[in-house]
Amino acid sequence: MSAVPSTKTTGLEAGVVTGSDYLALVKACKDGGYALPAVNVVNTHGCNAVLEAAAAAGSDVIIQLSGGGAQFFAGKGIKDSEQAKVLGAISAARHVHTVAKAYGVCVVLHTDHANRKLIPWVEGMIAASEEEHARTGRPLFSSHMLDLSEEPIEENLAECARILKRLAPIDMSLEIELGVTGGEEDGVGQDVDQIDNSKLYTQPEEVMRAHELLSPIGHFSVAAAFGNVHGVYKPGNVVLRPEILAHSQELAQKTLGGADKHFDFVFHGGSGSEKAKITEAVSYGVFKMNIDTDTQFAFAEAVGKYVEENERAFKYQIDPESDKPYKKQYDPREWLRKGEVSVVERLKQAFDDLGSTGKSLAG
Repeated sequence: MSAVPSTKTTGLEAGVVTGSDYLALVKACKDGGYALPAVNVVNTHGCNAVLEAAAAAGSDVIIQLSGGGAQFFAGKGIKDSEQAKVLGAISAARHVHTVAKAYGVCVVLHTDHANRKLIPWVEGMIAASEEEHARTGRPLFSSHMLDLSEEPIEENLAECARILKRLAPIDMSLEIELGVTGGEEDGVGQDVDQIDNSKLYTQPEEVMRAHELLSPIGHFSVAAAFGNVHGVYKPGNVVLRPEILAHSQELAQKTLGGADKHFDFVFHGGSGSEKAKITEAVSYGVFKMNIDTDTQFAFAEAVGKYVEENERAFKYQIDPESDKPYKKQYDPREWLRKGEVSVVERLKQAFDDLGSTGKSLAG
């Protein structure tokens, strides 16, 4: 698959971006009216497929892990699951740092939803990045997320401030969540029907409170709820209202003056969303859209099709009737590659929907 010609006007070094380079990437997205897909991964195959897709699209990209995804990356055989979450995240980060530059695009390394019980995971990763920063001048990750949206807002913001005070000195950003994204993401969250509807829509005043407390400490982005749902749900369960984001930007403009898009917004639950709603959300300052369910299905669908087409190869090493050896068919490189290619194709659509195709800053 040939790469899409780039239309970038400024250059960053290809590979993982942190600190000022990360902030430059966020600014370029907002100024350019596009956003980047943030793709959850659980193994090197996922990382490589995301990088391949970004290179083919000529777009920068965000790779992220949930706590469960990080644990799987390290291996389910590690008995200490908390240790595995930290080790898996570090392993994934080192893998991406090692190979990302070869794909010729800029990559943001991020971790996804961490509620209160996962704060030790976040702190374990921060400790690793503090060591890395002391040794190399750069952290392992670009940013982490705290999802304390189910807590009272005072507790949410106070804990976010505490964590950001550790991240800022090592050139890292924090993503916070205000309001509740419906659905469940790897053990974090709850069913849409169990959530007070008012919490599905973040209030502008809440975003301003976050700004007042956190902006003096360091950079943060906001996963503001505007009816988002994790996974793919039957239409009609909730209604996406991207104008909620516009109201927050309008309040900031009225209060603070200056830029018309003060806040760096994140779109959670991007799988299955309408193109028009994605475009509208991006126009209000969304620079990042999470996608997980759709890429999981893309991988599974392709592998499932391959298994159906080569059914006997997954039952016999040598066909008992024809004596045909099936090693080439059941070789993991064959069917895993089918999944990777399918993910690349699905992400092509995501880059196009978000307007980032051909806009990589790497150069």
